[in-house]
Amino acid sequence: MQKIMRSEACLTEFGAHMKPLLRVRPGELFMVETQDNFFGIINSEKILPSREELEILRHQHIKVNPVAGPIYVDGIESGDLLVLEIEDIIPSEKGWTGISPPIGNLTANPEFPELNTPYSRICYHRAGPSGTTSDGTGMFKVTREVIYPLRPFIGTVVLAPERGVENTMMSQGPWGGNVDCKHVCKGNKIMLNSTHDGGLLFLGDVHGAQGDSEYTGLADECAADLFVRCDIVKKREIPGVCRIETPESLIQVDSMRNRGSMERALDGAFLGMAKWLVEDYRMDSREMYLHFTVNPEVIIHTYQFVSGFFSVGVEFPKKYL
Repeated sequence: MQKIMRSEACLTEFGAHMKPLLRVRPGELFMVETQDNFFGIINSEKILPSREELEILRHQHIKVNPVAGPIYVDGIESGDLLVLEIEDIIPSEKGWTGISPPIGNLTANPEFPELNTPYSRICYHRAGPSGTTSDGTGMFKVTREVIYPLRPFIGTVVLAPERGVENTMMSQGPWGGNVDCKHVCKGNKIMLNSTHDGGLLFLGDVHGAQGDSEYTGLADECAADLFVRCDIVKKREIPGVCRIETPESLIQVDSMRNRGSMERALDGAFLGMAKWLVEDYRMDSREMYLHFTVNPEVIIHTYQFVSGFFSVGVEFPKKYL
């Protein structure tokens, strides 16, 4: 199996000018070892996520969220759709979380002055029924042990943009982005627009688990081993940041940075889902529209709502197709 080593997964910028690190065939399973969002620097609770302690935070666009790539997929061309199929995500034995002002929605709130101080906690991962951390549990401790399910996903998935160079922290657009979407996970298919031959895929920034909105700006940040493959849909372009197909549902994702405002991001996710249902599944447009207002199983997911980031998905169950 072809593999990208963790030591190679260190890019904080991406673009079409970069030489491919790996070349794969459609359907070929390959492995990517990823770093955590801070390159493994925070391996102790004595190390704080602050500008004073960490050089990676002393930049105009902080140098975090390292990714691996680019990965060249044989046969894909500009104007095609790349479909990333995730076979498994296995988080490392531990990750970290914390508070890193000014990131986070409560860091400047006078009612919680203690939240304006850098803080870190180690997240310990235990294996689950599979024998790996892919379906295990996580634990952190402040005043007591908090145990939660591990639900790992890839936080940053992008293709090289049509023009220019993007950074892995801020970028969100028709090429994908740092949307921290919990549905970019095992068993799902992620659809992204290609504007270059080979697609030029970059991926990394795995979260072992995350609550909706990622309200502090830091989830369970961890290294991980990814097992993925790519497929191609020829001559196809999609709206929004990406589309996701799960075994049970369709999800259209969009973001404020792509659309210009929170309201337009949410409306963009609904509009993208509307086009998906009508164009691909031949659903009557009036039926589609009424599903959106009547059906309680049509769900909105807020993936990010923190410090100027807002990404959202509209989910539609396949049983209604």
